[in-house]
Amino acid sequence: MTVSAIQGKGVLAAAGLLLLASPGLAGDFDPASDDEVAALVEMLGEQGVPRDWAESAMRQADFSQDVLDAMEGAAERRLRWDEYREIFLQRDRILQGAAFIDAHHDAFARAEAEYGVPPEVIAAIIGVETKYGQFTGNHRVLDSLSTLAFHHPSRHRFFRGELAAFLEIAYEEGVEPGSLHGSYAGAMGYPQFIPTSYRAYAVDFDGDDIRDLWTNPVDAIGSVGNYFAEHGWRPDEAILSEASGPQSLPDDVEFNATRPPYASLDELAEAGIEADAAAAPPEEVIPLAFDYRRDDDSDEIGYHYRLGHHNFYVITRYNHSHLYAMAVTELSEQIAAAYEEGAWAQDDS
Repeated sequence: MTVSAIQGKGVLAAAGLLLLASPGLAGDFDPASDDEVAALVEMLGEQGVPRDWAESAMRQADFSQDVLDAMEGAAERRLRWDEYREIFLQRDRILQGAAFIDAHHDAFARAEAEYGVPPEVIAAIIGVETKYGQFTGNHRVLDSLSTLAFHHPSRHRFFRGELAAFLEIAYEEGVEPGSLHGSYAGAMGYPQFIPTSYRAYAVDFDGDDIRDLWTNPVDAIGSVGNYFAEHGWRPDEAILSEASGPQSLPDDVEFNATRPPYASLDELAEAGIEADAAAAPPEEVIPLAFDYRRDDDSDEIGYHYRLGHHNFYVITRYNHSHLYAMAVTELSEQIAAAYEEGAWAQDDS
C-alpha cells in the first residue's frame, strides 16, 4: 500500500513531521501506563517500526464508546431480509451503479479480463460499502482500531492484528495515522478494506505507483476484482439459484452458513426444498432462507428460499453475512439491467 501520495495534500508526510505528540496530551492508550499497549509497541518494534514512533501514535489514539456501540448494532445482526434489502436496493443506488460503470468503463472491462469478475459485481460491492465512494466513513481509523483492539469483548485479538497492520502501513508510507478516516470497524476507502486486506489485495490499477483506495476509483475497481480472484471467484458461474420450500423452516437443514457449499440437492429435496428446475444448480449448495414480514395483518414471518453456489460463498469472504452477499447479488443484477437499458442516463431523480 502506498498512501503518502494519497494523503499528501494537507497531511504531515515529511519524515521529521510525523506524529509530533505534544507533552501532556496523552490519549487513552498510553504505552507507559498500559501493559497491553506496550506489548503491541514491542511487537511493532520487532517488525521494524521504531518504538518512539509507535508510542507517539498510540498516545494520539482516543477511546470511542460509539465504535463499540456500532459494532453491537450492526445491521447484519438485527434486521430481517426485507429490512436489510430496503437499505441497499434503492433506485438511486442502482442507477448510480450503472453510471459508475459507464464512467469507468475501461477499468471495469480490464478488471473483468484480468480477474474474471463482472463489472456489476465489483460495482455492487462498492455500492453497498460506500455508495460509490460517497460515504467512506468519518471515524478516525486509529481510534476505531485502538478501541476494538483493547476493548472489544470477543474480537480484540483480531482487531489488534488490524491495528498493528494499520500502524505498519502508516509508518512505511510516511502518513500520520490520525489523518486517515474510515468506518467504525476500521475499514477504509471506496471498497472499505480493513488494513490486512489493504496490504494483501490492494492494487495499483492505473499504473501511477500508488495504491489509492481513498480517492482513486480505478484502483478500487481493480482491488475488488483482485480480492475476489484471490478468494476463488469462478468466471461465468452463477451466484445462486431460486428455490421453493415450506412455510416453516425444516429443522434438519442448516441454513445461511457462510462456508463453501455443503448440502446436496437430494438432502434438500427430502426436506421439501426444491431447486428451480430451469436453474440447474450444482450438486452441493448453500441452503439460504431469507426471512421477511408477510404482507398481511398477521405479523407472520415468511421465507424466501435460495441456493447459494460457490461464488455466493466467495462474496461472503468480503463480509461474513448471508444478508450482505444477497444484497450484493441483487444489487449487481439490477445494476446490470439498468446499465443495459441506459436507465441512469434517462433518470432525473
